[in-house]
Amino acid sequence: MTYAVQTMVDAVSVGALYAMSALGIGLLFGIMRLINFAQSEFVTVGVYTLMLSAGLWFPFAALLAIVVVVLLALAVERAAFRPVRDADPATLLITSFAVSYLLQYALVLIFGARPIGFDLLPQLGQPVLIGEVRIPRLNIVTIVVTVVLMAAVALFLRRTRIGIEMRAAAVDFRMARLLGVRADRVIAVAFGLSGLLAAVVSVLFAAQTGTASPAMGLQLALVGFVATVIGGMGSLPGAVLGGLAVGAVTVLLQAVLPPDLRVYREAFVYAAVIAVLVLRPQGLFRSAAMRERV
Repeated sequence: MTYAVQTMVDAVSVGALYAMSALGIGLLFGIMRLINFAQSEFVTVGVYTLMLSAGLWFPFAALLAIVVVVLLALAVERAAFRPVRDADPATLLITSFAVSYLLQYALVLIFGARPIGFDLLPQLGQPVLIGEVRIPRLNIVTIVVTVVLMAAVALFLRRTRIGIEMRAAAVDFRMARLLGVRADRVIAVAFGLSGLLAAVVSVLFAAQTGTASPAMGLQLALVGFVATVIGGMGSLPGAVLGGLAVGAVTVLLQAVLPPDLRVYREAFVYAAVIAVLVLRPQGLFRSAAMRERV
Protein backbone atom coordinates (compact mmCIF):
# COMPACT_ATOMS: atom_id res chain seq x y z
CA MET A 1 0.00 0.00 0.00
CA THR A 2 2.80 2.41 0.93
CA TYR A 3 4.66 1.67 -2.32
CA ALA A 4 1.47 2.20 -4.34
CA VAL A 5 0.87 5.63 -2.75
CA GLN A 6 4.47 6.69 -3.37
CA THR A 7 4.22 5.54 -6.99
CA MET A 8 1.00 7.49 -7.52
CA VAL A 9 2.56 10.66 -6.06
CA ASP A 10 5.59 10.22 -8.34
CA ALA A 11 3.26 9.70 -11.31
CA VAL A 12 1.30 12.89 -10.58
CA SER A 13 4.53 14.85 -10.03
CA VAL A 14 6.11 13.77 -13.32
CA GLY A 15 2.80 14.26 -15.10
CA ALA A 16 2.54 17.79 -13.70
CA LEU A 17 5.96 18.68 -15.14
CA TYR A 18 4.97 17.28 -18.53
CA ALA A 19 1.63 19.09 -18.35
CA MET A 20 3.32 22.48 -17.97
CA SER A 21 5.61 21.68 -20.91
CA ALA A 22 2.61 20.67 -23.02
CA LEU A 23 0.66 23.79 -22.05
CA GLY A 24 3.50 26.06 -23.20
CA ILE A 25 3.55 24.33 -26.59
CA GLY A 26 -0.24 24.18 -26.83
CA LEU A 27 -0.63 27.92 -26.22
CA LEU A 28 1.44 28.85 -29.26
CA PHE A 29 -0.07 26.17 -31.45
CA GLY A 30 -3.59 27.28 -30.57
CA ILE A 31 -2.93 30.83 -31.79
CA MET A 32 -0.25 30.52 -34.49
CA ARG A 33 -0.52 26.83 -35.47
CA LEU A 34 3.16 26.73 -34.54
CA ILE A 35 4.97 23.81 -32.94
CA ASN A 36 7.74 25.72 -31.17
CA PHE A 37 10.59 23.28 -30.62
CA ALA A 38 12.63 26.18 -29.23
CA GLN A 39 10.54 25.67 -26.08
CA SER A 40 13.17 23.10 -25.08
CA GLU A 41 15.87 25.74 -25.20
CA PHE A 42 13.74 28.10 -23.11
CA VAL A 43 13.86 25.44 -20.39
CA THR A 44 17.59 24.89 -20.88
CA VAL A 45 18.40 28.61 -20.68
CA GLY A 46 16.43 28.77 -17.45
CA VAL A 47 18.48 25.92 -16.01
CA TYR A 48 21.77 27.58 -16.95
CA THR A 49 20.57 30.84 -15.40
CA LEU A 50 19.86 28.95 -12.19
CA MET A 51 23.29 27.33 -12.37
CA LEU A 52 24.99 30.73 -12.65
CA SER A 53 22.94 32.14 -9.76
CA ALA A 54 22.97 29.01 -7.57
CA GLY A 55 24.84 30.79 -4.77
CA LEU A 56 22.21 33.50 -4.46
CA TRP A 57 19.05 33.51 -2.38
CA PHE A 58 16.79 30.91 -4.01
CA PRO A 59 13.70 33.13 -4.59
CA PHE A 60 15.91 35.71 -6.28
CA ALA A 61 17.60 33.05 -8.44
CA ALA A 62 14.22 31.62 -9.47
CA LEU A 63 12.86 35.10 -10.26
CA LEU A 64 15.98 35.87 -12.30
CA ALA A 65 15.52 32.67 -14.32
CA ILE A 66 11.88 33.56 -15.00
CA VAL A 67 12.79 37.09 -16.14
CA VAL A 68 15.59 35.85 -18.41
CA VAL A 69 13.46 33.16 -20.06
CA VAL A 70 10.43 35.42 -20.58
CA LEU A 71 12.65 38.12 -22.15
CA LEU A 72 14.27 35.45 -24.34
CA ALA A 73 10.86 34.21 -25.48
CA LEU A 74 9.76 37.75 -26.35
CA ALA A 75 13.03 38.41 -28.21
CA VAL A 76 12.66 35.17 -30.19
CA GLU A 77 9.09 36.09 -31.15
CA ARG A 78 10.14 39.57 -32.28
CA ALA A 79 13.31 38.62 -34.15
CA ALA A 80 12.55 35.17 -35.58
CA PHE A 81 8.82 34.50 -35.78
CA ARG A 82 7.20 37.89 -36.40
CA PRO A 83 8.85 38.36 -39.83
CA VAL A 84 7.52 34.96 -41.02
CA ARG A 85 4.18 35.02 -39.19
CA ASP A 86 2.13 34.92 -42.40
CA ALA A 87 4.25 32.22 -44.01
CA ASP A 88 3.11 28.63 -44.50
CA PRO A 89 3.34 26.15 -41.57
CA ALA A 90 6.44 24.48 -43.04
CA THR A 91 8.35 27.77 -42.89
CA LEU A 92 7.29 28.32 -39.29
CA LEU A 93 8.41 24.80 -38.38
CA ILE A 94 11.81 25.26 -40.04
CA THR A 95 12.20 28.58 -38.22
CA SER A 96 11.38 26.82 -34.96
CA PHE A 97 14.09 24.21 -35.57
CA ALA A 98 16.58 26.91 -36.59
CA VAL A 99 16.00 28.91 -33.39
CA SER A 100 16.26 25.73 -31.32
CA TYR A 101 19.61 24.72 -32.81
CA LEU A 102 20.94 28.28 -32.66
CA LEU A 103 20.23 28.56 -28.93
CA GLN A 104 21.47 25.04 -28.20
CA TYR A 105 24.83 25.51 -29.94
CA ALA A 106 25.22 28.99 -28.45
CA LEU A 107 25.04 27.28 -25.05
CA VAL A 108 27.61 24.70 -26.22
CA LEU A 109 29.91 27.51 -27.39
CA ILE A 110 29.63 29.37 -24.07
CA PHE A 111 29.50 26.53 -21.50
CA GLY A 112 30.75 23.47 -23.40
CA ALA A 113 28.90 20.24 -24.17
CA ARG A 114 29.55 18.45 -20.89
CA PRO A 115 26.93 18.44 -18.13
CA ILE A 116 27.65 20.78 -15.21
CA GLY A 117 26.47 19.82 -11.75
CA PHE A 118 25.19 22.27 -9.15
CA ASP A 119 23.09 22.25 -5.98
CA LEU A 120 19.77 24.05 -6.11
CA LEU A 121 17.94 24.05 -2.81
CA PRO A 122 18.99 20.53 -1.68
CA GLN A 123 16.33 20.66 1.04
CA LEU A 124 13.76 19.80 -1.63
CA GLY A 125 15.27 16.33 -1.89
CA GLN A 126 14.44 15.53 1.73
CA PRO A 127 11.32 13.41 2.27
CA VAL A 128 8.18 14.27 4.18
CA LEU A 129 6.84 11.45 6.33
CA ILE A 130 3.05 11.06 6.08
CA GLY A 131 2.15 7.98 8.08
CA GLU A 132 4.39 5.31 6.59
CA VAL A 133 4.70 7.08 3.25
CA ARG A 134 7.91 9.01 2.51
CA ILE A 135 7.24 11.65 -0.15
CA PRO A 136 10.05 13.89 -1.43
CA ARG A 137 9.37 17.56 -0.85
CA LEU A 138 10.15 18.25 -4.49
CA ASN A 139 7.20 16.11 -5.59
CA ILE A 140 4.85 18.02 -3.30
CA VAL A 141 6.21 21.38 -4.47
CA THR A 142 5.88 20.33 -8.13
CA ILE A 143 2.24 19.31 -7.70
CA VAL A 144 1.31 22.44 -5.73
CA VAL A 145 3.11 24.81 -8.13
CA THR A 146 1.46 23.14 -11.13
CA VAL A 147 -2.03 23.38 -9.65
CA VAL A 148 -1.55 27.05 -8.72
CA LEU A 149 -0.03 27.94 -12.09
CA MET A 150 -2.71 26.10 -14.08
CA ALA A 151 -5.43 27.87 -12.09
CA ALA A 152 -3.73 31.22 -12.67
CA VAL A 153 -3.45 30.60 -16.42
CA ALA A 154 -7.12 29.53 -16.58
CA LEU A 155 -8.21 32.71 -14.74
CA PHE A 156 -5.98 34.82 -16.97
CA LEU A 157 -7.50 33.36 -20.13
CA ARG A 158 -11.08 33.70 -18.88
CA ARG A 159 -11.08 36.89 -16.80
CA THR A 160 -8.71 39.31 -18.52
CA ARG A 161 -9.20 41.19 -21.77
CA ILE A 162 -5.99 39.95 -23.32
CA GLY A 163 -6.81 36.40 -22.23
CA ILE A 164 -10.21 36.57 -23.94
CA GLU A 165 -8.52 37.97 -27.04
CA MET A 166 -6.07 35.04 -27.01
CA ARG A 167 -8.96 32.57 -26.80
CA ALA A 168 -10.70 34.32 -29.68
CA ALA A 169 -7.53 34.24 -31.75
CA ALA A 170 -7.16 30.52 -31.05
CA VAL A 171 -10.65 29.90 -32.48
CA ASP A 172 -10.32 32.10 -35.59
CA PHE A 173 -7.26 34.32 -35.76
CA ARG A 174 -8.28 36.13 -38.96
CA MET A 175 -11.76 36.95 -37.69
CA ALA A 176 -10.34 38.08 -34.35
CA ARG A 177 -8.05 40.53 -36.17
CA LEU A 178 -10.98 41.86 -38.18
CA LEU A 179 -12.82 42.49 -34.92
CA GLY A 180 -9.97 44.61 -33.57
CA VAL A 181 -7.72 42.12 -31.77
CA ARG A 182 -4.10 43.29 -32.05
CA ALA A 183 -2.11 40.38 -33.42
CA ASP A 184 1.28 41.62 -32.24
CA ARG A 185 0.15 41.97 -28.64
CA VAL A 186 -1.71 38.64 -28.52
CA ILE A 187 1.19 36.66 -29.96
CA ALA A 188 3.76 38.45 -27.79
CA VAL A 189 1.74 37.67 -24.66
CA ALA A 190 1.42 34.02 -25.78
CA PHE A 191 5.21 33.78 -26.18
CA GLY A 192 5.75 35.48 -22.84
CA LEU A 193 3.35 33.08 -21.15
CA SER A 194 5.03 30.07 -22.77
CA GLY A 195 8.36 31.45 -21.54
CA LEU A 196 6.95 31.77 -18.02
CA LEU A 197 5.82 28.14 -18.08
CA ALA A 198 9.19 27.04 -19.43
CA ALA A 199 10.98 28.99 -16.68
CA VAL A 200 8.91 27.33 -13.94
CA VAL A 201 9.61 23.94 -15.52
CA SER A 202 13.33 24.78 -15.56
CA VAL A 203 13.32 25.58 -11.83
CA LEU A 204 11.60 22.30 -10.95
CA PHE A 205 13.69 20.31 -13.44
CA ALA A 206 16.95 21.81 -12.15
CA ALA A 207 15.99 20.97 -8.58
CA GLN A 208 15.25 17.41 -9.71
CA THR A 209 18.36 16.73 -11.82
CA GLY A 210 21.01 19.04 -10.33
CA THR A 211 22.76 19.34 -13.70
CA ALA A 212 22.83 21.68 -16.68
CA SER A 213 23.51 20.44 -20.21
CA PRO A 214 22.78 22.03 -23.61
CA ALA A 215 20.24 19.41 -24.75
CA MET A 216 18.52 18.71 -21.43
CA GLY A 217 15.26 20.41 -22.38
CA LEU A 218 14.78 18.35 -25.55
CA GLN A 219 13.07 15.43 -23.83
CA LEU A 220 10.61 17.72 -22.06
CA ALA A 221 9.75 19.49 -25.32
CA LEU A 222 9.31 16.17 -27.12
CA VAL A 223 7.05 14.83 -24.38
CA GLY A 224 5.16 18.13 -24.36
CA PHE A 225 4.57 17.84 -28.10
CA VAL A 226 3.40 14.24 -27.76
CA ALA A 227 1.09 15.23 -24.90
CA THR A 228 -0.34 18.06 -27.03
CA VAL A 229 -1.06 15.62 -29.85
CA ILE A 230 -2.70 13.13 -27.49
CA GLY A 231 -4.83 15.80 -25.83
CA GLY A 232 -5.89 17.30 -29.15
CA MET A 233 -4.00 19.92 -31.12
CA GLY A 234 -5.16 23.37 -30.07
CA SER A 235 -6.95 22.21 -26.91
CA LEU A 236 -5.29 23.60 -23.78
CA PRO A 237 -7.18 21.32 -21.33
CA GLY A 238 -6.29 18.45 -23.63
CA ALA A 239 -2.59 19.39 -23.54
CA VAL A 240 -2.63 19.43 -19.73
CA LEU A 241 -4.44 16.10 -19.45
CA GLY A 242 -2.18 14.63 -22.13
CA GLY A 243 0.91 15.64 -20.14
CA LEU A 244 -0.53 14.16 -16.96
CA ALA A 245 -1.37 10.94 -18.80
CA VAL A 246 2.10 10.56 -20.36
CA GLY A 247 3.81 11.22 -17.03
CA ALA A 248 1.57 8.80 -15.17
CA VAL A 249 2.09 6.04 -17.73
CA THR A 250 5.86 6.59 -17.68
CA VAL A 251 6.11 6.22 -13.90
CA LEU A 252 3.65 3.34 -13.67
CA LEU A 253 5.52 1.39 -16.34
CA GLN A 254 8.75 1.94 -14.41
CA ALA A 255 7.03 0.44 -11.37
CA VAL A 256 5.31 -2.56 -12.97
CA LEU A 257 7.70 -3.65 -15.71
CA PRO A 258 10.18 -6.44 -14.93
CA PRO A 259 13.75 -5.18 -14.46
CA ASP A 260 14.86 -6.59 -17.82
CA LEU A 261 12.18 -4.60 -19.67
CA ARG A 262 12.55 -1.27 -17.90
CA VAL A 263 15.20 -0.15 -20.38
CA TYR A 264 12.44 -0.27 -23.01
CA ARG A 265 10.06 1.87 -20.99
CA GLU A 266 9.93 4.70 -23.55
CA ALA A 267 9.11 2.19 -26.29
CA PHE A 268 6.08 1.01 -24.30
CA VAL A 269 5.05 4.63 -23.64
CA TYR A 270 5.11 5.56 -27.31
CA ALA A 271 3.35 2.31 -28.22
CA ALA A 272 0.55 3.43 -25.90
CA VAL A 273 0.59 6.85 -27.60
CA ILE A 274 0.23 5.21 -31.01
CA ALA A 275 -2.66 3.10 -29.72
CA VAL A 276 -4.47 6.23 -28.47
CA LEU A 277 -3.99 8.01 -31.80
CA VAL A 278 -5.19 4.98 -33.76
CA LEU A 279 -8.39 4.94 -31.73
CA ARG A 280 -8.78 8.75 -31.66
CA PRO A 281 -6.71 10.44 -34.39
CA GLN A 282 -8.06 13.85 -33.37
CA GLY A 283 -6.82 13.39 -29.78
CA LEU A 284 -8.76 13.13 -26.57
CA PHE A 285 -10.26 16.59 -26.98
CA ARG A 286 -11.00 18.76 -30.00
CA SER A 287 -10.41 22.48 -29.86
CA ALA A 288 -13.12 24.90 -30.87
CA ALA A 289 -11.11 25.82 -33.95
CA MET A 290 -10.98 22.21 -35.08
CA ARG A 291 -14.69 21.45 -34.68
CA GLU A 292 -16.78 21.39 -37.79
CA ARG A 293 -19.02 24.42 -37.93
CA VAL A 294 -22.67 24.10 -38.86
